[in-house]
Amino acid sequence: MRLGVCYYPEHWPESMWEDDARRMKALGIEQVRIAEFAWSRMEPTPGEYDWGWLDRAVDVLGAAGLQVVMCTPTATPPKWLIDRHPDILPIGADGRPRAFGSRRHYDFSSPSYFTASQRICTAVAERYGEHPAVAYWQTDNEFGCHHTVVSYSPAAVGRFREWLKARYQTIDALNRAWGTVFWSMEYRSFDEIDAPVATVTEAHPSHRLDYRRFASDEVARYNRMQVEIIRAHSPGRPVAHNFMQLFTEFDHYKVATDLDVAAWDSYPLGALEEQWFAPDVKARWLRSGHPDFASFNHDVYRGMSKLPFWVMEQQPGPVNWAQWNPAPLPGMVRLWSWEAFAHGAGCVSYFRWRQAPFAQEQMHAGLNTPDNRLDVGGNEAAQVADEIRAVLAANADADAAIRSKVALVYDYEAKWLFEIHPQGADFHYPRFAFEYYSALRALGLDVDIVPVDAALDGYRLIVVPPLPVVPADFAARLASSGAQVVLGPRTGSKTADVQIPANLPPGALASVLPLRVWRVESMRPNVTEAVLLVDNQSATQEDGVARHWRDFIDSDAADSLDVRARFADGHPAYVKSGAFHYLASLFDDALTVRLLKRIAGEAGVETTSLGDTVRFSRRGALTYVLNYGDQTYTLADVADDAFVIGSRAIEPQGVAVYRSGN
Repeated sequence: MRLGVCYYPEHWPESMWEDDARRMKALGIEQVRIAEFAWSRMEPTPGEYDWGWLDRAVDVLGAAGLQVVMCTPTATPPKWLIDRHPDILPIGADGRPRAFGSRRHYDFSSPSYFTASQRICTAVAERYGEHPAVAYWQTDNEFGCHHTVVSYSPAAVGRFREWLKARYQTIDALNRAWGTVFWSMEYRSFDEIDAPVATVTEAHPSHRLDYRRFASDEVARYNRMQVEIIRAHSPGRPVAHNFMQLFTEFDHYKVATDLDVAAWDSYPLGALEEQWFAPDVKARWLRSGHPDFASFNHDVYRGMSKLPFWVMEQQPGPVNWAQWNPAPLPGMVRLWSWEAFAHGAGCVSYFRWRQAPFAQEQMHAGLNTPDNRLDVGGNEAAQVADEIRAVLAANADADAAIRSKVALVYDYEAKWLFEIHPQGADFHYPRFAFEYYSALRALGLDVDIVPVDAALDGYRLIVVPPLPVVPADFAARLASSGAQVVLGPRTGSKTADVQIPANLPPGALASVLPLRVWRVESMRPNVTEAVLLVDNQSATQEDGVARHWRDFIDSDAADSLDVRARFADGHPAYVKSGAFHYLASLFDDALTVRLLKRIAGEAGVETTSLGDTVRFSRRGALTYVLNYGDQTYTLADVADDAFVIGSRAIEPQGVAVYRSGN
């Protein structure tokens, strides 16, 4: 467990650097990320490098006892490079280049940019690969931010055609897989296939999904190039990338395969404002963030990181990029920091050391104000640093791995497919995955978030949010795990080529879940359907409501199933077969928690009903308790001498850590 900070020596007079480094170290900072946006200072004119300023900055930080995270600067190609190679600019869906003047103005498929990136990455890695102060690396910055994964440039279309050739081998195979006989869309060669954009009406869904798959693979290819260069010149130093919160435009599992550390940038208040949450939810958690949002991302990235994941950018105060930007409540920066460590983080790094008084992010807070005085977040970071020392001194296994009995399967292609074929405008995969996760956390459960191809042995409860495409071996792996398995609606509803399975949904899962979904419907946001549990003694009292979607389960198939809940019209809403539980809709939060609590009990997993303000996490011999609420939460049955941080009475926005045993 350690703290870090993001620092931009190029933004400040060199006379400030030494004092900044000294104050960082005194505050409890151990690692400093630099240079991710500094290409124009590294190479001010083509082929002419200026390393002097960066050499001195690295030396100053190292002399203060700080470890440097050196970044490749490829998120911000300089103006001279764009002028030389305008094909670097990505092309939007409107057919226009996305111009220079901010950041991330590049196309992953541009051969000019790939070559230029190889050159600058090699130069940086050769210069600093063996520097004693450089302990870690970061590739680029926030791949895909500002909707930059997908480009419709000639270079992207050309590479897409090659990607299709590799996937399908022959054009006849592609025509069959896509079903291009529909609307007379049959192709004679791969060279006839364009990007699925600017069509009169809906472009072919199989075409669109493959283009998303291709664009995702381009991100992985580009990152792999950088990682290979860094490893060649800086062997033994871990390589990270800073992913974003709930970002789903490329397959992060594939990118993380080439990394040592999956890091992410945590902005709980900005995320609350920008995500799907209802106005009353946003108002309730205005200055704290939703109690399960940051932890959801922690568990996503923990699941794909070889080393303990990092928070590369932790919000320290108001941000600048949401529609409204409130200030965190006192204590929240500390709480967010401990929440990350509770979920297995190795480092929490704050963005940024000092608020910049100029340019696009001048309204984004730092640990220090623009006049160089410690801000609220800086004071709370110092408190966390002191507490880390206490925790590490008292517990040899404070850095232990998380051991969860519950897994949630999370899939990036599912989001793309439901975006392409929503059938209901508000069928939002990340939201539904999050709601299942939030229900599990409200039951006091630690959760591993895993890809669909993960090893599933050892879990007692496996929860699968709507998963349209399932691997051929998925049913067998679920069955052999010995776990109770919860499957959301629309699971197994499509083939990999975006066709309805021949045997209808749940497709390949029918071998373990003998049902047939013969009809579906989507529901408007102001429409719900009553749900009654079969063991409810009152036939007129609903137990909850269904929202967004309904699967209609064939009545003949239902005869061989344990029907545990029905819609008001009698159709099955929740059925069970052996260890498999199928939910035919998305239910309200209370009913979802109630059903998962029952299923967890059948799985032998103990739950604790926490409500929506307090969260527990367990790491090694330590239990962490975080209070997002506005009332003091009191722990029972914990001895006073067990506490490493805090006490049994946990104040609003407070944290307690106590020894609980393994």
